[in-house]
Amino acid sequence: MDEVAMLASATEVLRHRDVATLTPHQARMVAMMFARLRVRLPHRPSRRREQHHRGQLDVAGTVRDQLRHAGEPGVLRYRRRRLKPRPVVVLVDVSRSMTPYADHMLRLAHRFSSNPTHRVEVFTMGTRLTRVTRAMRIRDPEAALARASELIPDWSGGTRLGEVLEAFIDRWGRRGMARGAVAVIVS
Repeated sequence: MDEVAMLASATEVLRHRDVATLTPHQARMVAMMFARLRVRLPHRPSRRREQHHRGQLDVAGTVRDQLRHAGEPGVLRYRRRRLKPRPVVVLVDVSRSMTPYADHMLRLAHRFSSNPTHRVEVFTMGTRLTRVTRAMRIRDPEAALARASELIPDWSGGTRLGEVLEAFIDRWGRRGMARGAVAVIVS
């Protein structure tokens, strides 16, 4: 009986590795995997409705359509709630203990925010809160990370997570961009 040897692909192996232990070549491969990642943000139903092939019966639309055709019975119209993209807020810890992970997590945050139609806000947390959303909107991931690193004064420094989260909630949380958003805290 013939034995068939099966090996896992390089990407399959990288999916289960700790990013802190990657070689430079493997780190580039992870960056390429992030670049190919398809991002689908969560949606929520809005108050507005739209035409759809099923859903709730649109009585007014059906009657209007039938009046256009002299009262002849026609196709029933349906409506459903329109889906609205939910905003996403990404808070990345860039303290000394997170240094091996921060670069990769910022790359992932860049992938989330690279689409201009997505409402994604990116912040870094260390000894202070830094908003790097504009830097993350740069198309090239390397240029975006370089610009973000210029903006972050406390990269690989200490951490004050409680104070930083309190500052985020006070400034942006209650009535600002984080209202109704999905918050992703990477620490």
